[in-house]
Amino acid sequence: MKNKPEDHVTFNCGTKLKNRFMLAPLTNRQSYENGQLSNEEFHWLTMRAKGDFGLVMTCASHVQEIGKGFSGQLGIFSDDHKYGHKKLADAIKSYGSVAVIQLHHAGMRSPKEVIGQKAVCPSDSEKHNARALTLEEVHQLKDDFINAAIRAKQCGYDGVEVHGAHGYILTQFLSSEINKRTDNYGGSLENRSRLLFEIVDAIRKHCGENFLLGVRLSPEKFGMKLSEIKIISQQLIDSNQIDFLDITLWDCFKLPVEYPESELNLLEHILKLDFKNVKLTVAGNIRTGNDVQKVLDLGVDFVTIGRSGILHHDFPKRVIENPDFSPIENPVSEDYLKREGLSETFITYMRRWEGFVEDVKP
Repeated sequence: MKNKPEDHVTFNCGTKLKNRFMLAPLTNRQSYENGQLSNEEFHWLTMRAKGDFGLVMTCASHVQEIGKGFSGQLGIFSDDHKYGHKKLADAIKSYGSVAVIQLHHAGMRSPKEVIGQKAVCPSDSEKHNARALTLEEVHQLKDDFINAAIRAKQCGYDGVEVHGAHGYILTQFLSSEINKRTDNYGGSLENRSRLLFEIVDAIRKHCGENFLLGVRLSPEKFGMKLSEIKIISQQLIDSNQIDFLDITLWDCFKLPVEYPESELNLLEHILKLDFKNVKLTVAGNIRTGNDVQKVLDLGVDFVTIGRSGILHHDFPKRVIENPDFSPIENPVSEDYLKREGLSETFITYMRRWEGFVEDVKP
């Protein structure tokens, strides 16, 4: 029997989703420069919980001040952030949604104008004006990911997702193109993935078996090979430490660059893994009710929604009521986006997506 969008999902840790929809961890730039939660970001996220997303994930939240990736980013690197996170986690859960925070560090992708100093990276990168982390700093980075997860649990989040995708610092460690270290964190794939596994293992140890733990990975960009992502993914599954894998594919249905002759698309390659008791979610061009059902039919456990979740805070509700639902066509007006819970700052950011927001007439 095929999976339905309204079906529950139960994770190995015991956490249950009321349906198969997760809000993607979307950059929105709405919080304060010190990492504190703003009313605008609170409103944007809780509106999606109210709109029936089974799992609401925050934007990427940095675990070190130097790991800030964009202006207005929500932070989780200090106890000073706890008040806002407690308020947010409680509100998300009050609507029956699962509250998850994404743990993030931008590494070489931290703009100097945002962090006020040179960015850090596994190795020196002249192109990105980034310096190599010392071994002591690598250990501190690991500790700060772990401490952020502990802080998140104290704030009432149901779980965390470790951001190992999109060219941020854990991807930089995983990538043979970027990581040129010669110690235990560079060289072989085993060494390049060591930091990720140490972080995951320690979060599970410190936060317990009932805490939801996921990892986000992405192939094909920033020097990542699909073949290596498949190896790391299977090792994460086999370690029995994680509850879900979040694979971001940009387009689930495209053919893989590494295997141009392949008859399988990217998603079908990922689905060849032996997932055992680990759940799979994917992101990448899933925009309509039909797309949702197509991905679920292939064997994905729950879908990650970005663009359509911006356009419709109640996208899950609409798809469950009408499996053929398609979102409103772009471009949309600023007033429309304000009604959907986006602030002026977020709307301005969305103008970076070509054709998403209507041009303002003089």
